[in-house]
Amino acid sequence: MKNNVFSAAADAQSLLSPLELEKAIEFVKTEFSSMLAKSLSLHKVVAPMLVKKGTGINDDLNGTERPVSFNAPSLGNCSVEVVHSLAKWKRMKIGQLGLESGEGIITDMRALRADEELSPIHSLYVDQWDWEKRIRPEERNLETLRQTVKTIYAALKATEEKLCASFPAITPVLPSEITFLHTEDLKKKYPELSSKEREDKVAKEYGAVFIIGIGGQLEGGEPHDGRAPDYDDWTTPTEGGYKGLNGDIVVWNPALERAFELSSMGIRVDAEALSRQLEIASCAERAELPFHAALLAGKLPQTMGGGIGQSRLCMFMLRRKHIGEVQASLWPDAMMDDCLQQGIGLL
Repeated sequence: MKNNVFSAAADAQSLLSPLELEKAIEFVKTEFSSMLAKSLSLHKVVAPMLVKKGTGINDDLNGTERPVSFNAPSLGNCSVEVVHSLAKWKRMKIGQLGLESGEGIITDMRALRADEELSPIHSLYVDQWDWEKRIRPEERNLETLRQTVKTIYAALKATEEKLCASFPAITPVLPSEITFLHTEDLKKKYPELSSKEREDKVAKEYGAVFIIGIGGQLEGGEPHDGRAPDYDDWTTPTEGGYKGLNGDIVVWNPALERAFELSSMGIRVDAEALSRQLEIASCAERAELPFHAALLAGKLPQTMGGGIGQSRLCMFMLRRKHIGEVQASLWPDAMMDDCLQQGIGLL
């Protein structure tokens, strides 16, 4: 299904006063998080912003980003880190809460990413809904992944419809359904393009896509994009000779005229997939860390989960051209001057 043509970016920019913008941001966050929790049977929980270094709990993202860290004298001078995300912590929390299959948790995650390359869509400060849900071992398959993506997309679609009804300056753009594609499909369809260019092509064509298998090597050797080896499963064989039980929700952003990632999610590694992916990523030594050792010993539940950017979603829903319009953060002087000249007001 083709995406709708959006023609009201300028209207959304001009017709929402600063106070209305603040109200619209709160509207999106409240409506979507409520619908998501209800539709996926998620319990709201409190989450940490700091974890101890060396436990293996912090998210390593692509494996190169440095966590913000410091020594805490009150904790015996141990080193603590600001979380990158809560991908692994959530799995431990589900085990601690004793949740049954079909139940899960959702939390407001706040993180700092010092090495982030700042842009209109990337900030040093990250706010997202981190969610995790317990599943049965036999549910570790593509059908479970697809049905969960459809549920999340339905919440996104419903939120947009409610938002547009409450703030008529904004026009709905999301298609009625999300399209599923594998990274190998994109590579075969557009072999001459980069991964981001492929995403632009399919996002513009379909309006909303879920790209499966991010992290694993494509034919030719390179991955579509990087993924840490110890939370999402990007190596388990699936249908059609493909691999991977994870992916990204990507939409066409009419304000930016480009593909726009809203969520990274997937079925989490089991012991077999963890061992395989640690080997592929040349970091088998992580198996000795407390989190990894517990998983390999079968002490952690089977789960699936992901993160959905709060500011990202508000930026998309409110047709903003810069994430700083919906989030208070820090920006280079040159970027702030450029935004000022374009009439983009940063919070």
